[in-house]
Amino acid sequence: MTRVAFHFNVPGKLDYACRLLRKAYGVGERVAVIGPPDVLAALDTALWSFSALDFVPHCRAGAPAPVLAATPIVLGEDCARLPDAGVLVNLGEGVPPGFERFERLIELVATDDADRAHARVRWRHYAERGYEIQRHDLAAKE
Repeated sequence: MTRVAFHFNVPGKLDYACRLLRKAYGVGERVAVIGPPDVLAALDTALWSFSALDFVPHCRAGAPAPVLAATPIVLGEDCARLPDAGVLVNLGEGVPPGFERFERLIELVATDDADRAHARVRWRHYAERGYEIQRHDLAAKE
């Protein structure tokens, strides 16, 4: 069963996602990222520019098969188009259809009320289906 983790009180989702993906890449994880097109485009740009010293190899889900096979971080709008990966990061508002095929799901939740409201709906969805949920509150770490 997929392990679900919520990272709450994320001050900047894109910056946090970049650091999370850099860390995952550093330990050899394959990660799929799902979200709406505008968020994925912004993340794609941010991954190229967030650090002058780090490179986080990534591509879009529509890349050619050899590129997908060789790239540890893949960005896509639909789980069905994402390659197999151990981790799925959700940057969207809803529960990603098909998340069950990933070992882990990481939900990023910003500090604004709208994002928190969407996260509560997703949390309820997972909890009602018996998924074990881990909570990581970034505000508690300050």
